[in-house]
Amino acid sequence: MKTGKLGGSLQQKLQVLQRIFGTSGDFYTKELAVAGIPCAIVMFTGISSPEKLCHLALDMLDRDPVLFGGSQGLCDYLLTQSRIPAEPNPIEDWTTLVEMLSNGMSVLLIDGCDQAVAFSTQEMPQRSVGTPSGEGNMRGSQEAFTELLRNNISLLRRQFRSGTLVAEIATARTRAKTEYCLCYDSALAPQQLVETLRERLAQIELPVLLDSAYFASFLKQDKMNLFPATAYTERPATACARLCEGKAVVLVSGCPYAMVVPSFFAEHFECLDDYASGAVFAGLIRLLKYVAFLLAVFGPGLYVMAVSFAPEVIPFRLLTKLAQAEVSTPLPPMLEMLGVTLLLEIVREAGLRAPQSISHTVSLVGALIIGETAVSAGIISVPVLTMAAAATIATLAVPSLYEQSILFRFAVILLSGLFGVMGLACAALVILAMACGSEPFGYDYLYPLMPLSRATWRDGFVRNIWSALASSGEVIGSDET
Repeated sequence: MKTGKLGGSLQQKLQVLQRIFGTSGDFYTKELAVAGIPCAIVMFTGISSPEKLCHLALDMLDRDPVLFGGSQGLCDYLLTQSRIPAEPNPIEDWTTLVEMLSNGMSVLLIDGCDQAVAFSTQEMPQRSVGTPSGEGNMRGSQEAFTELLRNNISLLRRQFRSGTLVAEIATARTRAKTEYCLCYDSALAPQQLVETLRERLAQIELPVLLDSAYFASFLKQDKMNLFPATAYTERPATACARLCEGKAVVLVSGCPYAMVVPSFFAEHFECLDDYASGAVFAGLIRLLKYVAFLLAVFGPGLYVMAVSFAPEVIPFRLLTKLAQAEVSTPLPPMLEMLGVTLLLEIVREAGLRAPQSISHTVSLVGALIIGETAVSAGIISVPVLTMAAAATIATLAVPSLYEQSILFRFAVILLSGLFGVMGLACAALVILAMACGSEPFGYDYLYPLMPLSRATWRDGFVRNIWSALASSGEVIGSDET
């Protein structure tokens, strides 16, 4: 692609653009004369509207009888004096010209002028604002982010109506020149956090940027730590709540999910309904989510350890039932649990990736084969299948930690099946060490759960009443007591 300053006659500029975009069917050029000065309009018809350009610019220019004084005079008039809604800065190089065209702008090339003028005539096909598909709530806003960056910024600003909201748009260092936006509250967000995040995002080089999650691995300090340093949401209301806590939100063009930085462990167990319900009920639901996470990670491994190495901890009547079930199966408990867990993940992945018309069939066939048929054939036992299914259901209670729950579960099963109580204890210590050792952008990942403080009971394991929450507030970087 040609680089450098714009220059040459109008025909030379059009020849360069034809060499770059000539084979593209959506590239549109139109030569015309403005006050006797040869000009040309260039755009991509799929993302820019010729009709909008005609109504906004060309008609008004024809009705404005001004003597421009040559090509440069016409350019200066459009940029500084005319009522035509042109971009305030002129285009002076080929790189900027290509970026403007790709963003849906219409560009006016003027014969004999080393500058070009861009007009905001974007008309991109877009998905309408819908409801969140992965963050179900009974109360609160039901709007979800879309794929257009400007639309997402407007949805966020509509929720956050403070003049302190800052939205910094930048272009990622990718071949596709994808735009992203760093949003934060200038009055609440720590300056060091914003500066560090801005620098790291600017330094990231990627071949392509299709999702805000692509940034996540570059923002982690310890690459081997499985706990995420960022969180994701498709709700503008949730992103607004995180901004009020002094955190930053990153939006990426083409991605309907916002990335929240930094992320803490306790936030994965929160939702908007926690703050719309009563404090007692919200606290109970939050505790149930913690129990569900522990069941999803340690439940199958604890079963394997108890059956294989410590049957004395199991009540006698239950132990009798488990022994009868395990005698009829050919595999040891560890391999049996690993096989069932692996098959359940295969069924889940198949149902997720399959076309919607057959996804229900995949789930039904998987349930019949893995469940009734496998048990009837004596391949797996009913207790193992029950425990694996319970762990899978418990994982769905905390969907934002799904990947970590699956990886930890396999590790716990392996260590418990090979080394018994010591293996289970080592797995628990490693997971706890990962959580304690994670410090996203210098903040404690386990805040406000550990160390125990008033914040732990204010909005940690449980939620306090709104009068107490409103008086104290939760802003990162503030003194925690």
